[in-house]
Amino acid sequence: MPDVSDTPTVLVTGAAGFAGSHLLDLLAGDGVRVVALRRPGVGAEVQARYPGIEWLEIELLDRDAVRRTLADLQPRVVYHLAGSPHVGQSWKHATDTLSINVMSTHHLLEGLRLAHLHSRVVVPSSAYVYRPADRALGEDDPVESTSPYAISKIATELAARKASARDGIPVVIARAFNHIGPRQDASFFASGVARQIALVELGRMEPIIRVGSLDTRRDFTDVRDTVRAYRALATDGRPGCAYNVCSGQAYAVRDLLDGLVAHSRVPVEVRQDPDRFRPNDTPLLLGDHSRITRDTGWVAIVPLHQTLRDLLDHWRQQV
Repeated sequence: MPDVSDTPTVLVTGAAGFAGSHLLDLLAGDGVRVVALRRPGVGAEVQARYPGIEWLEIELLDRDAVRRTLADLQPRVVYHLAGSPHVGQSWKHATDTLSINVMSTHHLLEGLRLAHLHSRVVVPSSAYVYRPADRALGEDDPVESTSPYAISKIATELAARKASARDGIPVVIARAFNHIGPRQDASFFASGVARQIALVELGRMEPIIRVGSLDTRRDFTDVRDTVRAYRALATDGRPGCAYNVCSGQAYAVRDLLDGLVAHSRVPVEVRQDPDRFRPNDTPLLLGDHSRITRDTGWVAIVPLHQTLRDLLDHWRQQV
């Protein structure tokens, strides 16, 4: 085994999460020392799937613990994937969303500054920071706080830009549009539908799929493409710059539903449930990926039908 002191350290926060685990898959073959952080008491089952990766339990809201960890590890690259990811749930859990997303980022960047580290940092933001529009959105379009989640991501971006401009930390902002795929929590639409279908196929649930609004249109990207974009930005992204991570194509939520139902092995009925509608939903969220493609060469390559098939197969294995 190579001496870790001679091997670049790559730090991944939120490594036990949806995107985090897929990023670990990607980094495993890069010949670097990967240190994965997870919240105490959360993600032990994910850690067990990656025995070759170093894991640390750390509460990112603990400022001193974050400082000590960064000073000890001296990471060359940091992927800050920890955070509260759910737009819809942020209305009910606004305080937690703001605390987790904003303060964890502040503690991370402050810790790097105090340790005099100039690590390359990728901070995922979100397409939900944009003011709604009826066209593809570019990085220079105006932002707007349409939800507690969006507020938290705007604040996160401000912290990242400050760290880059004033502290000399090369932080790149990744404005990820909706990403889906295997391992996503069932509280998200596509994953929730896939789980329901898998349960119906086993006879463990009545053959009724309950959904919310089906008319909203989103720019969906496979999570495996999304983490490839994060890695590309860690290498070639411009510090202080925001990049859309998107496919450039919008699909109606109904398209995802139809695609999953088409793969079902048994007939199912679809019913709309008013309790599943969001209080403030954006009709269209579509991105322009010209900037990231120009600066890094990245484009999304996984077709939607493959994403949906893999997502459904994942839930068939889980249930």
